[in-house]
Amino acid sequence: MSLNNNILIKLNNAGYRHKNKWLVRDVSFIIEKGKIVTLIGPNGSGKSTIAKIALGIHKKIDGEVEKYTDKIGYVPQKISIDWTLPLRVHDFMLLTENIEDEAVNEALSSTGVINLKDKNLGNLSGGEFQRVLLARAISKKPELLVLDEPVQGVDFTGEIALYELIKKISDELNCGILLVSHDLHTVMSATDHVVCLNGHVCCSGSPIDVAKNNEYKALFGEKAAQILTRYEHNHDHVHTIDGDIKKN
Repeated sequence: MSLNNNILIKLNNAGYRHKNKWLVRDVSFIIEKGKIVTLIGPNGSGKSTIAKIALGIHKKIDGEVEKYTDKIGYVPQKISIDWTLPLRVHDFMLLTENIEDEAVNEALSSTGVINLKDKNLGNLSGGEFQRVLLARAISKKPELLVLDEPVQGVDFTGEIALYELIKKISDELNCGILLVSHDLHTVMSATDHVVCLNGHVCCSGSPIDVAKNNEYKALFGEKAAQILTRYEHNHDHVHTIDGDIKKN
């Protein structure tokens, strides 16, 4: 076991090669309980590959992964569902897991969609579906949560609400989170550590430190760095699932 009991997973110079081509290499970071680590980078930069390395999906890797927990929840970037099937949210929660009804209700309540329990999955909005996926991932109270682009198909207001929900989940479960994101400034208020990838680690650190880094600016542009810097503030409100704003 790790000398630091808060460490859940540690990547040491991890990399993955496919058909004699490096998809990503030499990536190192740790995830601790109650902390959020965000992977950012352009398409094809290796973000999802690193998430799959952390999960153990990719076996033949370069470097090493040290895991200190087996209690892991996962929201993949893509999920194949036959939307013509009359599948209720409650049924979807139980598709691959044997979960007590109390735990299902608690997870759906935590993500704000308990009212959708008997609704057909195909009738959900993008934001509602992402919340159901989150509920499914936390239903067994994981210590580590891996979220690969968890706000796709959601509008900007919905993105902010989901990121605030992810922070709430981290705080309530005291779980570590590995978050894959295409956009840094909307996750800034929640993220503890950022790893910027482009086949390797371009830069890493706090969101503000990364925004000031020249390699980040080269990838995302000076304008993105300025937006991120302006975004630094303490939230005195939260965004609800309906897009409303509530004062804390």
